[in-house]
Amino acid sequence: MLFSPFLASRYLKPKRTFVSIITVISILGVALGVWLLAVVIAVFTGYGERIKESILGFEPHLVVDSGGILQGWPEVYEKISKIEGVISVTPYVRGQVVMDFAGLRSAPMIRGILPPEGEELERMRAKLAKTLDPKNPTDPTKTVPVGDFDLNNFYSAVIGDGIADSQNIKVGDTILLYSPRDIDSIMQSLDRMEQAEDEEGRKAEVNEIREMTAPQEVTVTGIFDSGHWDFDSNIIFVHLETAQVLYNFDLEECHGIAVRTDDGFQANKYQEIFHSFLPQQYRVMTWVQMHKLIFDAVAAERQAMYLILFMIMIVGGFCIMNTMITVTYQKRSEIGLLKALGALEGQVAWVFLVQGIMVGIVGVVVGLLLAQLTLYFRNDMAGWVGSTFGVDIFSEEIYKVDGGLPARQTMRDSIIISVGAFLACTVASLVPALIAASMQPAKALRSE
Repeated sequence: MLFSPFLASRYLKPKRTFVSIITVISILGVALGVWLLAVVIAVFTGYGERIKESILGFEPHLVVDSGGILQGWPEVYEKISKIEGVISVTPYVRGQVVMDFAGLRSAPMIRGILPPEGEELERMRAKLAKTLDPKNPTDPTKTVPVGDFDLNNFYSAVIGDGIADSQNIKVGDTILLYSPRDIDSIMQSLDRMEQAEDEEGRKAEVNEIREMTAPQEVTVTGIFDSGHWDFDSNIIFVHLETAQVLYNFDLEECHGIAVRTDDGFQANKYQEIFHSFLPQQYRVMTWVQMHKLIFDAVAAERQAMYLILFMIMIVGGFCIMNTMITVTYQKRSEIGLLKALGALEGQVAWVFLVQGIMVGIVGVVVGLLLAQLTLYFRNDMAGWVGSTFGVDIFSEEIYKVDGGLPARQTMRDSIIISVGAFLACTVASLVPALIAASMQPAKALRSE
């Protein structure tokens, strides 16, 4: 065994016990930093990926609009449909409505689209909420979808499970939809009614108001669960023509055209293709641009946690430095004896440098193992903490995603954390190594 590593391993052990208390504390300091950083970064990464999955699985990859009402959408629709790699194209009408069910009113967003077909229909069906199979009500592993994603009927609708749960709406129930665009027309009719000179004129205006405020009755054919709380509690899918009626649009008018491609992560490429043949008044936005604020917020918090939690490892490094400096002065006579017997300064320095390297390696390994265990049992631990202390660690309503506490480890993050912790330990042991190497043999021996 080499001289420096052998002596370093001897210094890490006490005389009568297998592992030194000082060594254990040093290793635990490093392991704690690695453990916390690995767990927190994995959760932030998983949260970002969960949001991406819910958006990519539910939202269009690109949206083409003109900043207002898009006139003559069939022409643009035909051009986009011919692009290779485009798998789904639908014009849409999107806006807020007033929904009435059993006297309880709310203001969700509607999305009027063409009824999905083929692969797109199967993808949307995969987002339907699940309930226990009536044939096996006691088996939680056997579930069936809640309804179907059927918009072929002009008077059908598919709603989010957040809306359904909050208002106790079931498949087959009828809901009433009122368009807010009628408000201006109602106010104008009221003004004309006040100015009417006879009773017949006023009755005509009243009848016109009643026609404008007649709700659109739609039947719930399915309930979806996208995994994103904002979508599930705020969106109702209806047939395109139903939404056009609610917003007083012509059949060739819509708000935009939604496009899905064979690879959502290549949306920028398709954005450039669309810009190449669409007139300048058209705007093309990718799913990343549409949800930029969400991704920027997650990325900023992730980087902030990187910096904050890395301070723990720096503190652990200072503890290692402090411990090794103390050991260095305790071993003055031994260092002096080694140098008097001919040990080189580099060999003496490597004794203490190897100590820091050993502590760093063991600390990183222990920290990563603890992180793996924590992430594996994260939902059980979160549930225990919540039931014991009454603290909701990951509220689905606050963080807008469901499915439990998300987590995803990447090789890149693991390498950065491991290398960072290792370097912190190595740099921390460099100072006591230099102190030991610079000791004069005579002075060191005289100190005894």
